[in-house]
Amino acid sequence: MDPRRSSRGLFCLEDKYSNYPDWRLTRSPVLRRLSIGVLLLSIASILSAVLAASIGPLNIPFSHSLTTLLDVAGFGKSTAEPIEQAIIKSIRLPRICLAFIVGAALGISGGVMQGLFRNPMADPGIIGVSSGGAVGAVAAIASGLNTVSTLFLPLFAFVGSAITMSVVFLIASLGGRFSMSTLLLGGIAISSFLGAITTAIIILTDDLLLQRQIIFWIAGGFDTARWESVQIAGPIVFFGAFFTVFVARELNLILVSEDEARALGVRVYLVRNILLASASLITGTAVAFSGIIAFVGLVVPHGVRLVVGADHRVLLPLSAFGGGLFLLIADTAARIVLSPAELRVGVLTALIGAPFFVYLLMKSKARLA
Repeated sequence: MDPRRSSRGLFCLEDKYSNYPDWRLTRSPVLRRLSIGVLLLSIASILSAVLAASIGPLNIPFSHSLTTLLDVAGFGKSTAEPIEQAIIKSIRLPRICLAFIVGAALGISGGVMQGLFRNPMADPGIIGVSSGGAVGAVAAIASGLNTVSTLFLPLFAFVGSAITMSVVFLIASLGGRFSMSTLLLGGIAISSFLGAITTAIIILTDDLLLQRQIIFWIAGGFDTARWESVQIAGPIVFFGAFFTVFVARELNLILVSEDEARALGVRVYLVRNILLASASLITGTAVAFSGIIAFVGLVVPHGVRLVVGADHRVLLPLSAFGGGLFLLIADTAARIVLSPAELRVGVLTALIGAPFFVYLLMKSKARLA
């Protein structure tokens, strides 16, 4: 075996890409940056989780929330009152976990899409996965199936996302050759088409209560979070994220040059499909359990990239942790900003993300000028 080949079957980059600083990172600096980032984001996430568990219609002392969460994790015994423990364990903790899972899914998917499309303004819904999930969820609500079982709504949303992903991939593969530009344009077209279907369903629904439920779901939120949702979404997002991180090094090579990557042994077509399928899968899962939450996949990866650079071996894992933290904080803020009423978290992230998107546009325009 060629000594220059790694255990994963790819040529080492140190000699070939000596002029590219990002690719000369040895394993130690990569692990060090990744470890420091994960540690800091984990600490911030834990503190945010304790704060989120403490805030609500019934405010719970921070120390009680902390000991209850430690009790759930198997460390020590809770000092909270029984009613406080019940509220945290049955209502607030599932919401906290689901918010972090969905944020992680959107964060890492955004990092993948921005890398694949070489566009910092790409987001997880760029190929229509979110729109497909919306149609499925709206159909479940309009037909009343969501009242039969709480799992019907996320199931329909996930199926809608999966079908949309398959159709867009099929369009991009017409003629026997996969095209990223066709994938993007096909995704935009399918998104517009599905958006029209969603609007038509809402208009044709006579029941005002059902219309309100549909609009409420589309706005995105975690008020219906249950442990069953966490148990289903968690493993899907984890394995999807694992596959994206596993091929992060190959993504780095592809972004330098697809021809050079092929010369170094990278199976570009396979890697690209793994990344697209994984990102679409976890985006569909996120949409299925939370509704449409915009701009998380745009803001978080871009912010992480400004701090740690463009090496996807570091960028993708930290985008997952950063996305989870961002959405957890946003959901907590959405619960208290209009207390005792509750602002939908999708509305809050749009209020944050839209100005940021305008900033990116202005920055890109200034760079081209």
